[in-house]
Amino acid sequence: MLIESNEVVPVEHFFAPSNEGALDHLFGQRDAVKARIERIANLMDPDARLALQFCLDAERQRSPTRTSIEPDSLLHVGRAVAALDAAMWDRAMKLTDVRECMPQARRDDWYKQISEHQTPEFTPDNVLPTFEMLLTSRTRFLAERVDGVFQALSRKHVTNQPEGFGKRMILQYVLSEFGLGCDYRRAGLIHDLRCVIARFMGRDDPQHSDSSYVIEEAARRAGEWISIDGGALRLRVYTGVRTGHLEVHPDMAWRLNSVLASLHPAAIPSQFREPPKRRVKAFDLMLQPLPFAVLELLRGLSGKGMHRSPSYTITTDKAKRRRLDEVVSLIGGVADDDGWNFDYDPADAISEILCSGCIPDAVSHQYYPTPEYIARAAVDAAQIGPDDECLEPSAGTGGLADLMPRDRTQCVEVNALHCAVLRSKLHEVAEADFLSWRPAGVEFDRVVMNPPYSEGRWQAHVEHAAGLVAKGGRLVAILPESARNKRSLPGFDTSWGEVYKFPGTSISVSILTAVRP
Repeated sequence: MLIESNEVVPVEHFFAPSNEGALDHLFGQRDAVKARIERIANLMDPDARLALQFCLDAERQRSPTRTSIEPDSLLHVGRAVAALDAAMWDRAMKLTDVRECMPQARRDDWYKQISEHQTPEFTPDNVLPTFEMLLTSRTRFLAERVDGVFQALSRKHVTNQPEGFGKRMILQYVLSEFGLGCDYRRAGLIHDLRCVIARFMGRDDPQHSDSSYVIEEAARRAGEWISIDGGALRLRVYTGVRTGHLEVHPDMAWRLNSVLASLHPAAIPSQFREPPKRRVKAFDLMLQPLPFAVLELLRGLSGKGMHRSPSYTITTDKAKRRRLDEVVSLIGGVADDDGWNFDYDPADAISEILCSGCIPDAVSHQYYPTPEYIARAAVDAAQIGPDDECLEPSAGTGGLADLMPRDRTQCVEVNALHCAVLRSKLHEVAEADFLSWRPAGVEFDRVVMNPPYSEGRWQAHVEHAAGLVAKGGRLVAILPESARNKRSLPGFDTSWGEVYKFPGTSISVSILTAVRP
């Protein structure tokens, strides 16, 4: 689980410090630019303005579609200074995380004032008290972000729960009326919720465009649940009625309800503010949530040959670049000087990572890709005939299945990301825990597998696979060398191959071949 403790981190620890020295620098910049605006306006006597008119006429002749601009309008000091003040307020807001902490409604108000040049004069007397108020309100803003989502829930749907977050929540009109693009304001509400959850999880904040991407991807998979932010949220979008269905993990729901209670203490019953007493199986969180900064580098990449994005080249954070390289390598990308190459289209796999925000943890998922030379030795030992029906359990990204006949090989894989990779490679895949997967009346002529090893799991996987082998069939398994000393499979003739050192681990492995007479 991502969250092992019920302790809630005090929200005041979530925020970045203010930068008063940078504000002083902005005040100086603003005064200097204002003085230049006034000086230019004073220099422009009637003759100079007439000359400027001809310059503007020449520019309009070069670009006939441009809106007419008159010198007197261009040199209006009041409007120019208002634009300057708006730009300075915008820069000042970016010096802290205060605007990112605002709920969508407050952000809209600020964007409107800045875009329409309606901000107050950018002076210390106006700015410093405003920023002091905003900075001290960040904890309240956190609560307002949660409340904004809660207040926006559709009142037409009975699944929305008035006592707090818990059951399925439905937001209307998450898509624009003109297609699959998301509605900006509704995307902002979901973004608010994700930002609060990110702070609970100790992650960096997502970008607004990250949330828009997730909604549009859910629309592309209309009617299908997608996991977001390591399983903290699930989202399903119905394109016809433009509704978004949200479910919040119970470990997050009680925290969100505690935040709501700070605004509405009498409205949220105490039982909704208590940690869940049992785990909900559908919401087990994955491990290794990726930083949103790494996901931003990954977003937009698609195709078999992917060039590194400008943001990858520009960023000086080597740790982020190294992390991205690891993620791309995990889904089969091979690096070269310009980018990465794939032997399949990785768009669906990348989409899965961008939505879930995670990659499988190698230890808990026991995912260690099979090196090609070991995979070939295993497939050769299987002696697959032209009519044999094949199975690869716990298939990962297809290290074994890639060497087996695609039209006669069934893959089974529990991880959604790995399933996306397998489907992109045109493998037949069942997304399931192999130990609970048993199709009625189906047996396989050849089973080739590299099961998880920890805690003796290999034995349970091999025994389950043996029950799926047809008479005269053959099971080949890549197992830890220590498995040689375990009992053999009842009803099978078994033999062991040579020992290999498994790269990236301290484990030596050997290949078991088991033939059912």
